[in-house]
Amino acid sequence: MIYDINPDNAVANVGNWKRLWKLMEKAEKGENLTMGFLGGSITMGSVSSTPKTCYAYLVFDWWQKKFPKASFTYVNAGIGGTTSQFGVARVHADLLQYNPDFVITEFSVNDENEEHFLETYEGMIRNIYAYKTKPAMLIVNNVCYNTGKNAQEQHNKIGKEYQIPCISMQSSIYPQVAAGVIPNREITLDDLHPNDKGHQIVADIIIHFLEKVNGALPVNGNETRNSMQKENMHKGIDKKMPAPITRNAYEHSTRYQNRCDKFVSNGFLADTTKQETITQFFRNGWTAGNVGDSITFQIKGTGTAVQFRKSVNKPTPVAIAIVDGDEENAVTLDGNFEETWGDCLYLQTLTKHAEMKIHKVEIRITETHAEDVEPFYLVSVIGSY
Repeated sequence: MIYDINPDNAVANVGNWKRLWKLMEKAEKGENLTMGFLGGSITMGSVSSTPKTCYAYLVFDWWQKKFPKASFTYVNAGIGGTTSQFGVARVHADLLQYNPDFVITEFSVNDENEEHFLETYEGMIRNIYAYKTKPAMLIVNNVCYNTGKNAQEQHNKIGKEYQIPCISMQSSIYPQVAAGVIPNREITLDDLHPNDKGHQIVADIIIHFLEKVNGALPVNGNETRNSMQKENMHKGIDKKMPAPITRNAYEHSTRYQNRCDKFVSNGFLADTTKQETITQFFRNGWTAGNVGDSITFQIKGTGTAVQFRKSVNKPTPVAIAIVDGDEENAVTLDGNFEETWGDCLYLQTLTKHAEMKIHKVEIRITETHAEDVEPFYLVSVIGSY
């Protein structure tokens, strides 16, 4: 550990270790294993100097070095500026299709500390928890280093219910930053994204927990490597899928892009540019630039949402979203981004907990400008239930 941090303070929920023990047994036997990481910009490695100096790769590298007989595959499904509401809609395409044996989820600085994200996070966790590979899971709570803010109060409710270990930077790194023991600019440039040193600390804290679990790995029946296993024997009973603790209206989420057949376009043009990586998210959508251009979808679910580009290249057109013909309550989709850090993949909720049926969602351009720099870019429409 670079600084004098007590990594045990990071354990916000001990959780159930049975899946981790099974995974470590497979690793010791030399099996082929896939390690997945799902989250936002911190998981993606934003601000780390190389892809191999972000916390996700450092944790992956620990597995490789700890279990040299095994063959490990690395899947980094981090996308900057996105929440678990998008995470649940993309979890199969970006993570589960690779059949992960281990998954870290990290959205604590992207989600807000409110019940909406308790529900979206639960939907995402349920998809991973129930997946056919029965992956071992960790919930990681990163933190804003200037305020201590994150969404772990909501996320860790899910962790406790599903017996998933939760590792918190709010209770380990942040107190040292707040006390001045760790100068914040030594580990982060913007109080949000760790630099290489910050990523190393995050990784060290996660690895410390994994080392404890590995030390508690049962061998030869009831024999143990240390007393930790005995202390946590009751944790080794893998809980069946619990009943949801929320209304769980996001577990089944589907993205509709231009390869589907659930839309009728009147002026919106399909973007056929090939998508090479998941971070090239302005792909497979539609563009439009004239007042009156529209596109209409038939979306099954109780919830609907729209993803579109908010661009720093201003001005850009403005659209509205109309659900089931209710123009009086149309939602504005403003393509002009007031921040300066780059174009934003913006997710706008239209309806939630509505009637379960096929909903008509229309996107219509209502405002353009002679000097528009970019067209309006519609990335996807999402239906959930």
